[in-house]
Amino acid sequence: MKLNQLARKHGAFKKAKRIGRGIGSGLGKTSGKGGKGQTARTGVALNGFEGGQMPLHMRMPKRGFNNIFKKRYQEVNLGAIQAAIDSGKLNAQAKVDAAALMTAGVIRRAKDGVRILGNGELKTKVNIEAAAGSKPAQAAIEKAGGTLVLPPPPKEPARKVGHVWERNAKKAKPAAAAAEGAPAEGKAKKAKPAAARADSGEKKAKAPKAPARGAAPSKS
Repeated sequence: MKLNQLARKHGAFKKAKRIGRGIGSGLGKTSGKGGKGQTARTGVALNGFEGGQMPLHMRMPKRGFNNIFKKRYQEVNLGAIQAAIDSGKLNAQAKVDAAALMTAGVIRRAKDGVRILGNGELKTKVNIEAAAGSKPAQAAIEKAGGTLVLPPPPKEPARKVGHVWERNAKKAKPAAAAAEGAPAEGKAKKAKPAAARADSGEKKAKAPKAPARGAAPSKS
């Protein structure tokens, strides 16, 4: 083996980088060293910021609104209830409510209540108490001999005595009555002078016309 026959180890020699030779080379402008301002800092990436142009989440059209009073129910199908009864996790003789379904492992959390849906088949008579339920689910439960107890609908808030619309309604009634009586009284007043003139037979004398501007006064 001679010195000119030795091969260098792989990775021992790297090709020199040509930097600063235009942006087309990939290593131009800042030569691969990055910027000195905001791009050199950490933790300042703004989510959704697109350099000053209108970001995508603001360009897209919006619909509807988020109702803060919306009830988010945990939906449970009749098939899941029947499967829990068949496996012995749920006692069909006791009242089935959100707590019983959580204990049986049918649901993990109740959220704002449980809503019963009609998917699946229910063969066992069971009394279910839930926050909401579909009509097919209620029909299937009653067909099996059970019951579905739902909370009563919310009552409408009582109006305060002397509220704005009630005061406005009281003010509007006399005004409407006066408006209805005003045209009839006006017609009677107009008809009365005409009838009086007809009875007396007197006619108002016409006033003499004023002479035109620049015309000579007439000799009488």
